[in-house]
Amino acid sequence: MNNPPVATPSAAPHKAAILAIILVSYVMIVLDTSIVLTGLPNIHQELGFTDTGLAWVQSAYTLMTFGGLLLLAARAGDVLGRRRLLQLGLALFTLASLAIGLAQSPAMMIAARAIQGVGAAILAPSTLALLQTTFAEGRERTRAIALYSAVAGIAASVGLVLGGVLAEWLSWRVGFFINLPIGAAMLVAARRYIADSETIRGRFDVAGAASSTLGMSALVYGLIRSAGAGWGDALTQAALAAGVLLLAAFILIERRTAQPILPLRLFADRQRNAAYGARVLFMGAMIGFFFFTTQLLQVVLGYPPSLTGLAFLPMTLVNFGVALCVPRLTRRLGNARLLAMGLGLTLLGMAWLSRVDAGTAYWLGVALPMVLIGAGQGMALSPLTAAGVAGVPAQDAGAASGVVSVAHQLGSSLGLAALVAISAFGAHQLVGVPLLAHRVTLALGSAAAMLALALLLVLSSRRGG
Repeated sequence: MNNPPVATPSAAPHKAAILAIILVSYVMIVLDTSIVLTGLPNIHQELGFTDTGLAWVQSAYTLMTFGGLLLLAARAGDVLGRRRLLQLGLALFTLASLAIGLAQSPAMMIAARAIQGVGAAILAPSTLALLQTTFAEGRERTRAIALYSAVAGIAASVGLVLGGVLAEWLSWRVGFFINLPIGAAMLVAARRYIADSETIRGRFDVAGAASSTLGMSALVYGLIRSAGAGWGDALTQAALAAGVLLLAAFILIERRTAQPILPLRLFADRQRNAAYGARVLFMGAMIGFFFFTTQLLQVVLGYPPSLTGLAFLPMTLVNFGVALCVPRLTRRLGNARLLAMGLGLTLLGMAWLSRVDAGTAYWLGVALPMVLIGAGQGMALSPLTAAGVAGVPAQDAGAASGVVSVAHQLGSSLGLAALVAISAFGAHQLVGVPLLAHRVTLALGSAAAMLALALLLVLSSRRGG
């Protein structure tokens, strides 16, 4: 029996332009995940969010960018054409950004963020699938994936700096308005430079999309609610139970449907499975780092928003420098070894940072751990992405890209929800700055534990295969 063909690059004459479109589109997705973080205290006060409800500003976005919607969009790219899906995602994302900037209440903010997440769910797998099918496997694709991963880390950190400056000097709303000219320019460029991909005949697995999206939404809602209502709350327990049952139903649906949004054959490779699992844990730890460290700097250490963003520069600069060296490091060390080193460095930095308190000196207790975290993230993201799509058959290129994006967003959503819930343990008698300091320490310590599990997962897979 012949092996199925692997995804092959297109003969597109505008590879540089296509790469630029891919990278800028992906930057928009990642930037809006982080640009809101340094504006959270201002959003909290201006729109009247509760302490635990504030997490929904982030979770409403990431909830919609993973699971069934993202997998369905990845499948739609194979069936309807990737350029068409890319343009649809850009348009929806851009219009939702305008609505966020105009939001006047928590409900409006959360609804607009959720719609923006739908746009990102369409956009994210399209960018990675285009990268996979445009650039040849080997040095060309390694370089493209390294740049793809580098801009993810850089955009996350730049978003923090930009969000802080805008929140203090202008308004947190401006951070979303800047998506309007960028999105419009990318729509024009996509139409000009990207040829639509060949389509395949197929149907959409709506039942799988609905069960996975509703299941993860219920699970995340239950975790976030537990931080305020407690684990004994009836609605918390009902949401968690519903989430587990719906996800179990999703797996059964994917096993039986003829054209699943998540082909289970993608999980036949042990190292790919390790990459997916490690990505979930890694992103859970990193989104917790950004969410809680931002509040640590502003509330516990008393930094203004603009200085909070600048305080992340040790991580940003190191991350950028290391990420650019990834192609050379991959050739010298190999993908698996580089990934293990990256996870190890991030773990050390996170464990160090988790020891902060109100009296911590910035350079020793915050900046130096950030250097380790930045170096580790720069090393880890590209190998995680490459391992997640390695050797995938051409007919599953979109689905595999969707799984990588799902793992990324699943870690962000579920990881943040879990850390918010964990940070509430033992905090009932605390208020004000001591309360937040306690939550930060507990959350970052738990993030370090997630990174340790990711490292063990990668190392065990390496020994096994």
